[in-house]
Amino acid sequence: MSNSLTCDVVVVGAGMVGAATALYAARAGLSAVLVDRGPVAGGTTGSGEGNLLVSDKEPGPELELALLSGRLWADLAAEPGVGESVEYEAKGGLVVASTPEGLTALEELAVAQRSAGVRADSVGPDQLHHHEPYLAHGLAGGVLYPQDAQVMPTLAAARLVRLARTAGASLRTGRTVTDVLRTASGAVRGVRTSHGDIHAPAVVNAAGTWGGELAALAGVFLPVLPRRGFVLVTEPLPRRVRHKVYAADYVADVASDSAALQTSPVVEGTAAGPVLIGASRERVGFDRSFSLPVTRDLAAGATRLFPFLTEVRAMRAYLGFRPYMPDHLPAVGPDARVPGLFHACGHEGAGIGLATGTGHLIAQVLTGRTPDLDLAPFRPDRFPDSDSGSDLDPVTGPVTDPAPAPDPEEFRS
Repeated sequence: MSNSLTCDVVVVGAGMVGAATALYAARAGLSAVLVDRGPVAGGTTGSGEGNLLVSDKEPGPELELALLSGRLWADLAAEPGVGESVEYEAKGGLVVASTPEGLTALEELAVAQRSAGVRADSVGPDQLHHHEPYLAHGLAGGVLYPQDAQVMPTLAAARLVRLARTAGASLRTGRTVTDVLRTASGAVRGVRTSHGDIHAPAVVNAAGTWGGELAALAGVFLPVLPRRGFVLVTEPLPRRVRHKVYAADYVADVASDSAALQTSPVVEGTAAGPVLIGASRERVGFDRSFSLPVTRDLAAGATRLFPFLTEVRAMRAYLGFRPYMPDHLPAVGPDARVPGLFHACGHEGAGIGLATGTGHLIAQVLTGRTPDLDLAPFRPDRFPDSDSGSDLDPVTGPVTDPAPAPDPEEFRS
């Protein structure tokens, strides 16, 4: 085909993970092309809250990736002009329990997290209002996580792409990948797009919720499924919510395998003023229908945590699809089934926070270095090629076009 390009690595998907992968690959000296069928942050990234969390993760591989990513996010935010441009806030997270039993379970998790390198400070019921003056009364206590942070996701993805281009990467948007090109021996040799071929000995699948579809183009199975979630956005307010604040049962919802609807209150302020309210999770394929009952549940949960919100207007709601994997771990690293194919997807609701570590690790492997973390738990080929005996919901079908990227100003107003 005409219009062909040649580079060291093609990164498919210009969300946060793809942007970070292109950035670290370019900074490692590789010529990288970042390609997406839509705009930058046009899928899951543009529908996220921008959380960079360790508080919701149990000790294990994902927490190790979160700690690495958090350090890398802090490093990026310290670069001239970056922190302010992406609205990076190292504000910490506060997890609260409404009952003594819930507090006991929360404290047990915190003990395990501390042993893994997480800062987790116990907060008694009499101390809660020191951290969050507008929090409801009568809560049993909580745990404060100073390492939790936040960015504005669309701004952050755009800035990472800009940094990647400064380092030598190229961006190609509006180009649908229609095939993964392979040699006679089966190794990757690039991708075919709606605007021509891009030749490279390495292809990174950073397609997020659509990562299973891209994997299928390369002839391999990756069980990525969409898990829908809604977010409410309030009118702009003076800063009244200082941290990311959520109820202890949110951690259980994150780890749940259930396809049914789950809601747990999550409330956080933003640098621009609006308060973001979540969180809901359900596996309904790519159904983009608005659900008034879900948003009512979110509002009710938020007002239980912060009663002042009963007098605050919700200006809008939006939805997105988290890339869910059956064992709640992303696929990160080389695919042993197809030489030259790498995966960086399936992060569910943690992709913003885990993006930097994921991109850094992929770049290390691409350049022949030993990765900072053991990638064995994230092996893309850890799932059987057929899931016919599982209880996974079938994907109801791909959307032909990604969701439009929300305007950054609209997101914060």
